[in-house]
Amino acid sequence: MRGPRDWGYPEWVLAGVTVAVAIAIVVAASTSAAAFGVYNAAWDGTSGLQTEAEAVGTESRILLNTSSYDSANATETLAVVLAPTDPYNASETRRVRRFVERGGTLLVAEDVGTGGNRLLTAVGAEARVNGSLLRDERHHYRSPAMPRARNVSSNGRFSNIDALTLNYGSVVDPANATVLVRSSAFAYLDRNGNARPDDTEPLNQYPVVTSESVGEGRVIVVSDPSVFINAMIDRPGNAAFTRHLLARHERVLLDYSHAGSQPPLAVAVLWLRRSPLLQLLVGGIGIAVVWGLGTRRAAQARPPWARRDAGRDTPAPEDGESRARTRSRNIEAPRGRVMAGTLYRDGDEQTDE
Repeated sequence: MRGPRDWGYPEWVLAGVTVAVAIAIVVAASTSAAAFGVYNAAWDGTSGLQTEAEAVGTESRILLNTSSYDSANATETLAVVLAPTDPYNASETRRVRRFVERGGTLLVAEDVGTGGNRLLTAVGAEARVNGSLLRDERHHYRSPAMPRARNVSSNGRFSNIDALTLNYGSVVDPANATVLVRSSAFAYLDRNGNARPDDTEPLNQYPVVTSESVGEGRVIVVSDPSVFINAMIDRPGNAAFTRHLLARHERVLLDYSHAGSQPPLAVAVLWLRRSPLLQLLVGGIGIAVVWGLGTRRAAQARPPWARRDAGRDTPAPEDGESRARTRSRNIEAPRGRVMAGTLYRDGDEQTDE
């Protein structure tokens, strides 16, 4: 069997293509292009949220099933839901609501979708996301569609935050909720989408973050999930806001159970981490495979004569010289000379005729 040392150019090209394809498959199976996805490392993903949690010493956990709410220690836990694309059913919303009523904190970030508002209704919160685009012609980051909400509550909860930067976000209709962050007084809701304030779009300080009590817990509403994406997390005020929320809790549950499909390899790893029985099974299979490959390699490494003579009582010769001596002993002929077809032994008398 030819090894890599014996390969030619075609074999090396084939090996390179095979490795490249294998790497591409692994990357595709472990990453996602979904907006706000935790496995999306691009600009619109939220893979940096776990990094932010680690920076403040908060344990982070990814949820792909709402059953984890039942076992969570609610009083020290923050659950984060970003722009859910799929609706929560009745049993799922009951789990989330019980989590909040037991003392958990639920953060829902939404802008133009309806999934966030449906969840807020189901858990008993009063605040709702308006859905209209917020613009600010004076206080913004790069464009009026990226307003800087400069009016932060001074009640001590966010005393170290001077602003929050939005990216095509909306506003919160607070009802009886407490407003924590507002836009500047030069912001307006661009309801008709013409990118300028009209007579029916007054300038005002609009709420963008609210908080309210539900049972023993709390519900926080943010009117733009883009605050937490990779491209926006380092914009003015966003990192401080995120870290402040995370630092107030011992653990954070990143709920992506209704954020569309997730990478299959990442899902498999999550299941493996949570199932000791599955870990034992996979570990046993791995040990068996390694043992089988090692046994096969050891058998292939044995010399041909050792494999041919396996099971025989006669020991194999040690080297080529000893094999030659053995053959010479086995075929040694009687001493003498052969002349004219007649064998004469040494010592026999010869006569000429």
